Amino acid sequence: MTIHDPAAALRANVATPFEAAHAMPVSVYTSDEFLALEERHVFAQSWLCAGRADALKAPGDYLTMEISGEPVIVLRDRDGALRAMSNVCRHRMSILLEGRGHVRAITCPYHAWTYNLDGSLRGAPAMDLNQSFCKEALGLPQIRCVDWKGWIMVTLDPDLPDPGAGLREVDDLVGYLPMQDYVETFREEHRWNTNWKILAENFMESYHLPMCHGGTIGGAVDLRKMTCPEGFAGFNYHHILKDDSIALSIAHKDNTELQGEDRYRTWLLAIYPSLLITLTPGYFWYLCLTPDGPGHVKILYGGGLHPDFAKDAEAPQHFATLKSLLDAVNDEDRGCTERVWKGMQSRHATPGALSHLERPNYEFARWIASKLPA
Repeated sequence: MTIHDPAAALRANVATPFEAAHAMPVSVYTSDEFLALEERHVFAQSWLCAGRADALKAPGDYLTMEISGEPVIVLRDRDGALRAMSNVCRHRMSILLEGRGHVRAITCPYHAWTYNLDGSLRGAPAMDLNQSFCKEALGLPQIRCVDWKGWIMVTLDPDLPDPGAGLREVDDLVGYLPMQDYVETFREEHRWNTNWKILAENFMESYHLPMCHGGTIGGAVDLRKMTCPEGFAGFNYHHILKDDSIALSIAHKDNTELQGEDRYRTWLLAIYPSLLITLTPGYFWYLCLTPDGPGHVKILYGGGLHPDFAKDAEAPQHFATLKSLLDAVNDEDRGCTERVWKGMQSRHATPGALSHLERPNYEFARWIASKLPA
């Protein structure tokens, strides 16, 4: 296949059994044409994460995001419910809100049209002489938004089944850890010079840990003891047993519910297409990915504490130490994934055979191929 037909090249790639599989074709990462397909058929037709529900605590707390170029507001309405709506004014189409913050009402920065927290139009100055103006017909279009296990999930697709329907197996694996009750302690936004899929794949496999993370966590990894189980329709996963070298990696000393290896197990969940979660009995951290052209990715990077540790007086200092480690690991991942992107620009760039430790990458490629039109 040529670079001019990257979707066909991907379909041919994933038709090969995993035992003989190769990495995705270069054009799947570098092609503007393929990214346009992803925006229409992957991002516009999937549940995407806007972060943690506890980031929006009070009525009027809001954040903004984009889905396939569509500006979206997510907020707590006056009744305390999560709500998502268009972030485009119904007058002259200005963007209404930026970043995140708190508002009592949504006021357009261009002509001061003002909307209630449910999206209905509250007022519009100097519109009384226009006979076509109808305030009741000019509310902000609503967008589907749900709280799934403490994650804010948003979709442009009005017919997509709720996340719980497509991710039932998550409960079977990690239901003993109350994700919905974990407390977020940091939330940051970054932009890296790499393709979004390169970063997603990097999270999905631990084959790179000994080399890429040689300065931090790589020395504790034994490739011979790693396994990558077969994933599910909506996500892939693997898990690691950790010791108490990181204070928050294991269950709190006062926790009597977790027993045996469940007190030490770290889960890595890749929820398709772009929510990447590391979940331990003590803390969690996550990445939410948004493509910004083929060669850049916008990253929402956050994390926090299991409720047992959130109320422990010593937890903040332990988490500060942990956050320093997470940041260092993140910096190492940035270097590795940006080098992959740079290497893909070479005329000699050719995808290599996959290790048995890269099964999640193969499943991710098959999922993307399944979302594209035939």
